[in-house]
Amino acid sequence: MSSLGSRDRQLLLALARRAVMRAVEFREAIANLPSEETLQRPGGAFVTLRRPGGRLRGCIGQLPSNHPLIEVVAHCAKAAALEDPRFRPLSPQELDEIEIEISVLSPLEPIALHQIEPGKHGVVVTRGAHRGVLLPQVAAEYQWTAERFLEETCEKAGLERDAWKDAETCIEAFTAEVFSESDLRSEAPSDPEPQGRAKPRYSSST
Repeated sequence: MSSLGSRDRQLLLALARRAVMRAVEFREAIANLPSEETLQRPGGAFVTLRRPGGRLRGCIGQLPSNHPLIEVVAHCAKAAALEDPRFRPLSPQELDEIEIEISVLSPLEPIALHQIEPGKHGVVVTRGAHRGVLLPQVAAEYQWTAERFLEETCEKAGLERDAWKDAETCIEAFTAEVFSESDLRSEAPSDPEPQGRAKPRYSSST
């Protein structure tokens, strides 16, 4: 996965913020997406909304597909604000306090237990109609082993915890470039362009 430039990260965060505001205020998707060529490439992403103190307020993602990254981020931002089944829809009063975090995913690749590096790899477990996804930040936050990470992902998929051992279970991995609005604010750029950096942080996935 190629690293996004600081301008691309800034554009994606600004886009996600506009998508959340449009969703909350009008229940609509935004139009006129940025036309930057680097953001038109296919990709997957998760958009996470946080309350003050880092508390989760919503997280929706889409695995890598043929859809342009810019469209995926806009869609997931709207969905995180309104459609995460764990939370009520975001209210206008919450807009100013919410922080947005984006995780841009690499392509999925098959992986075995001994190859998984907790904190580096996110995991996708699929068997039949069941699928579970956990981002790399989750294993780092809870200091899980690779085996525990797979067990938790299986449980998220609605499978038994040892389903990853089944030959019919598909295990895939990805990495994520993670950046947030606070990353941009905490940077002290030497030029007028705000900069951000990928920084490991916890993010729940849906």
